[in-house]
Amino acid sequence: MLGSQVDDDHSSLVDDVVGEHSDSGADEDDQDLDINLTSAPGVETVCVFPRNSARVVPAGEETELLVALKNDGKPTVGVMGIRASVHLPYDHKLLVQNLTTMRYNNASIPTSVQATFPYVFAVSQYLQPGAFDLVGYVIYDVEGKPYQSVFYNGTIEVVESGGLLSGESVFLITLGIALLLLLGLWAYSQVQRLTKKTKKVSKVEVGTRSTDASMDEWLEGTHLAKSLSGKSKSKKN
Repeated sequence: MLGSQVDDDHSSLVDDVVGEHSDSGADEDDQDLDINLTSAPGVETVCVFPRNSARVVPAGEETELLVALKNDGKPTVGVMGIRASVHLPYDHKLLVQNLTTMRYNNASIPTSVQATFPYVFAVSQYLQPGAFDLVGYVIYDVEGKPYQSVFYNGTIEVVESGGLLSGESVFLITLGIALLLLLGLWAYSQVQRLTKKTKKVSKVEVGTRSTDASMDEWLEGTHLAKSLSGKSKSKKN
């Protein structure tokens, strides 16, 4: 039976946490929990994300959820452990990450009793932010036979952890600053070119005037200077 998913406001449905637990990775000791099993009739599950109704999961940081099991008719249900995995939302065959397997010791649920078990997991810090599907299983035994039930099969929102700015934002800001610097250098070079052209034109005009003045001084007192002076006077008349 698929597990029910409730929000913080309905956390009163979940009883006190029971049993001792230990964390473990995907090693040989957990192979007995990583098998395909069927669910036992009369065992119901409820999943709660405490103070996290949006189911936001920061990459690289621990996220806690609570799994409640209700034994509705079996003599005793012995809880063995909890495992989960992250998948792409459009195809669960595409596995993104196997999460921590958490074992429970000496955890048993008598008939008509509901008990709660914590499960803490962390997705990879390198996981791209976005929507992913989390599939969680609780493994238990009834009269010595192992079973498993899905306590959560839904979407989680993976976000970057900590900091006011994400890595993408820092990259875009750095790129913008670099483009502004390049634009400033280009504008400065254009101003420098225009300034140099203006200076060259000014030098040519000053040089022409000084050459004419020198020519007048050199011709002063000669026959040619008198001739030029007479022509200029006749033009004025």
